[in-house]
Amino acid sequence: MATLKYSTTVVANSYARFLFRNCRNLTGRPALRAACRTTGRIRTAAVAASVAVAGGYAAYRAFDQGIGGPGGTSCRVFAAKDGDDQSLVEEPKTELVKDPVQFQREKRFLNFASVEYDGSVYMTPQDFLESILHDAARARTSRRHLKQSEVESYLKSTPSRKKASLHFFGDLFDRGLISYTEYLFLLCILTKPVSGFQIAFNMFDVDGDQKVDKKEFLVLQQLMAGSSARNLSEKDNEYESEELQDTTITTHFFGPRGKEVLKFEDFHRFMEGLQSEVLELEFHKFSRGLESIQEEDFARILLRYTYLTKDEHEHYLERLRTRIRDVKGITFKDFKEFFIFLNNLDEFALALRIYTYADLPISEADFNRAVKACTGQLLDRHLIHVVFQLFDRDGDGKLSQQEFFSVMKDRLHRGAKALSGGQWENYKNCVKNEMK
Repeated sequence: MATLKYSTTVVANSYARFLFRNCRNLTGRPALRAACRTTGRIRTAAVAASVAVAGGYAAYRAFDQGIGGPGGTSCRVFAAKDGDDQSLVEEPKTELVKDPVQFQREKRFLNFASVEYDGSVYMTPQDFLESILHDAARARTSRRHLKQSEVESYLKSTPSRKKASLHFFGDLFDRGLISYTEYLFLLCILTKPVSGFQIAFNMFDVDGDQKVDKKEFLVLQQLMAGSSARNLSEKDNEYESEELQDTTITTHFFGPRGKEVLKFEDFHRFMEGLQSEVLELEFHKFSRGLESIQEEDFARILLRYTYLTKDEHEHYLERLRTRIRDVKGITFKDFKEFFIFLNNLDEFALALRIYTYADLPISEADFNRAVKACTGQLLDRHLIHVVFQLFDRDGDGKLSQQEFFSVMKDRLHRGAKALSGGQWENYKNCVKNEMK
């Protein structure tokens, strides 16, 4: 008897494993795998092939739907002994289908997290920044296992709220710990509008005294993770009970002893600083030391994290190249104001409905007027012109609201939106290609 579980590393059927690994990109963590050890005679080739295909597709679907792994499906498969019925018997199981976006975020966290301490996986501040800025994690053979003395040194060197710089994460580099629940918290901050800072703070402030203590902070973090007090474990890639290990974030917010309280002014400064730090890094990645980036580079950043195909992505860029002849460049000030505006996308959509009715195409002037209504300031006219040339399909000077919003909302997922489609057809095509 063997257990089919997310953490299992033994694969009974090498053919199923081959198909599965080649049909899907499984970078960063294992997928649902069979663990069948036969003690009797070898199955016939026909049975093995049919099991391989069926099992491969089951695993293929499980990966697409986020089943298995932390919080997913766990089931048992029994290998038949001599004299037993030769069919595989699956034990009744409880289905816990994970939210696809949450599943993708867990996967991304595991891909980029580079350290482990006391059986739990953590990101460093540098890992977090790289997970935001890069499509794939750096190649590594294993995670670095930290000693207690190293962790204590990291936490001791964590700056207090008063001494923190505008490049908090960059300055700490790899000397810090960020848990999975904190990773979700930080992702949430990146897409919060300024108007939502107070709302976010009030969510943490359980007793309404305009101060957040460490206990209140940890409780809401656990809720944000979608489960009660869990942390990712390197041992079996499942969640373990949180032992309230101090991290860089909790030490920064509540001091080395955890007795300090967080006020809204401190919380606002941290949220604003994180957004600015990430945007500055994204900008300088393309500016190459200059004070501005080219319009095409701005478009590449804007279309990043969206789920356009390679051809669609290139079509957008080619459209911009043919329409923007006068290259002026985009400064960091204008760049930052635009992406802060994107965090107000829902408010912007409401303002447009009031102005235009029935989701009609809008002009550049209407666009900027709606931006001011929801953010209190106008965007640079040249930057808006660039956006229009990128999204204006027929060149009539009007912007399709539906296309703009669908692409920009994809971007807010920052690479964590789950893909969907014809899984069975894709799987069959993959098998056919491998059999040629």
